Amino acid sequence: MTHLQLKTNLLNQSLTLPNGVVIPNRLAKAATSETLATYSNNPTEKHVRLYQRWAAFGIGMIITGNIMIDRRALGEPGNVVVEDERDFAVLQKWAKSVTEQGSQLWAQLNHPGKQSPKGLNIRNISASAVPFGAEMQSLFATPDEATHDEIIEIIQRFGHSAAICKKAGFSGVEIHAAHGYLINQFLSPLHNLRKDEWGGTPEKRRKFLMEVYKEIRKQVGTDFPIAIKLNSADFQKGGFTEEDSLEVIKVLAAAGIDLIEISGGTYESGVAKAPQKPSTIIREAFFIEFAEKVRNHVKTPLMVTGGFRTVEGMNQALESNAFDIVGIARLMAIDPDAPKYLLAGTNSKQNVQPIKTGIKKIDRLGIMEVLWYTQQLNSIAQGKAPKPKENGLWAFIKSVLRSGWGTYATQRTRIKS
Repeated sequence: MTHLQLKTNLLNQSLTLPNGVVIPNRLAKAATSETLATYSNNPTEKHVRLYQRWAAFGIGMIITGNIMIDRRALGEPGNVVVEDERDFAVLQKWAKSVTEQGSQLWAQLNHPGKQSPKGLNIRNISASAVPFGAEMQSLFATPDEATHDEIIEIIQRFGHSAAICKKAGFSGVEIHAAHGYLINQFLSPLHNLRKDEWGGTPEKRRKFLMEVYKEIRKQVGTDFPIAIKLNSADFQKGGFTEEDSLEVIKVLAAAGIDLIEISGGTYESGVAKAPQKPSTIIREAFFIEFAEKVRNHVKTPLMVTGGFRTVEGMNQALESNAFDIVGIARLMAIDPDAPKYLLAGTNSKQNVQPIKTGIKKIDRLGIMEVLWYTQQLNSIAQGKAPKPKENGLWAFIKSVLRSGWGTYATQRTRIKS
């Protein structure tokens, strides 16, 4: 742990959103998929325990991992689904475990579209019936093109899920429009080949997202914060570009979105792994250069996630005024107490390192950046310590076995219900 001489630790400054909601400081836990739910997709005490631990040392806000809006559309076994109030008491306890400690808890709402393992869902839909690239086709099936009626239903589900989360005591919601999930699929000209009102031009490709935002706003009101997680770019040839992203951001800002989290990449291109120049690596924040471009066009508060390693780097990035909130994710999986150090002006005892299995085909996909860290979250949720030195290959084997069993168990649960 390094002790630094900071004149002022900018992480400790509060941030007031345009709607008047105050985030206590500039440090946020960005979303990471936990897959801690039951195989019938109910939140559990594990969520309460994990989030209570994360909030123990004053982090400003925590954004949940994927909360799906439809039990028929899961991204992974063990996803939480909020489509009705059957788990309302647990949702309340989950929210309270964070908010009663002074932090905010925002629910990340998502629909996977085609980004769901083979066999998990009875049917996967997307903007268009476009398969994954060759390397991913063994994992993900080619989806059906969503009908107009299905699109309208999904929009309404986003709004309904947001309203339930608000009622349960969550501090805000985040629309997941990044990393290759359904909304990102609609935004991308590579995956959205439609020629109707939902595709064909940039304006039509972003219509689905804008209708989701409008429906959520209608159901939660103007005083409840709505954020979005949006790719700066997909980093795929023919896909969603920085120019596309900037135009989407301008429209969202004009519509009144409260917070924009900038990320990048997809499971095909590598999640949150922008092509890195040496100058970007030194500055730590992967997407700070794009944030600077955004800042020239909109005044909406910005959150940047990805690449942060030190409290000094976080402060230098905040000093640039390119964005407002530092998002950390993987560090919190190996050091849940990291906020204690960062807010005190020192570095965590742990360092985030690339996770490799030694199998090139697997490592090229970048999925270990999800699977290995999910294992660590499960340890914390069980009241155990994370294992920062856990072998990547062993974690992969456990994840494959767990996912295979989870898919089977989910199918069995679906049949019984």
